[in-house]
Amino acid sequence: MINHKLLVTIVKKGLSQKVIKASKQAGAEGGTTIPGKGTGLAQKNFLGFCIEPEKEIILTLISKEVMNGALEAIARSAELDKTGNGIAFVIDVCQVIGIAHLTEACELSCSAGGCMSNTGYELIVTVVNKGNAEIVVDATKRAGAQGGTIIYGRGTGIHEQAKLFSIAIEPEKELVLTLIERARVQDVLSAIQEDVAINEPGRGISFVLPVEQTMGIKSHAAAQVVSECNGSE
Repeated sequence: MINHKLLVTIVKKGLSQKVIKASKQAGAEGGTTIPGKGTGLAQKNFLGFCIEPEKEIILTLISKEVMNGALEAIARSAELDKTGNGIAFVIDVCQVIGIAHLTEACELSCSAGGCMSNTGYELIVTVVNKGNAEIVVDATKRAGAQGGTIIYGRGTGIHEQAKLFSIAIEPEKELVLTLIERARVQDVLSAIQEDVAINEPGRGISFVLPVEQTMGIKSHAAAQVVSECNGSE
C-alpha cells in the first residue's frame, strides 16, 4: 500500500510561497514550484486583447496521514473558495524513491506494483537539483527509456536552508518527465538511484504516476525497427 499522494495546487503568481508555508505547517516537507499561465473564468481584457494570467503550479508529495490537513491549510492560505483564486487536486502515486530519511514511508512506498495503469505505461517524475537533469535522462535511456522532458522550477524542502542576508533562498530545480512501459519502470528507477544517488538526503526524489491514455508514442520495438531500417539504406 502506497503511503503518499501527489498534491497539485495551481494559484496566481506570487502565492506559491504562501501555499508551501501553509502545507509545511500542516506536515508537508516542501514543494516544487513550476511557472505557468492559465485561462479561466477570471480572464481579463486590455484594449480588446485577452490577458493570460501568470500562474504557479506547486507539486507536493505528501503522506496520506496529513493530506486532508494540508488541503485545508492550502485552501485557507490561498482562499481557494473564491472564484479565480486557484484549484488543488490529488493524484495517486504508484511508487516513490528518494525519501530514505522517512524509513517507514520508504518501506511502504518503494515496493513494486503500487497501482496499475490502463495503458501499460507509467510516468516517472524526477525532481533534482539544477544541473542533474541530464544525468537523470542518460540513466533512463540506459535502462530502456527513449528520452525525457526537462522542466525548470524551484523548490523548498527540509534539506534546503540556504540564506543570504537572513533571506531564504529557494534553490533552482529540474524536473524530468519520463513516459515508460510499466515493465521497464523498476529498471529505470534503479538506474536513477545508481547514477544520481537519489536516496541520499537532499539529492532529489522520484515518483511514479499511473497513465490512463497515451497518444503520439511509438513502442520501443517499433522505434528500434525504424532505426535499423534507416541504417540499412
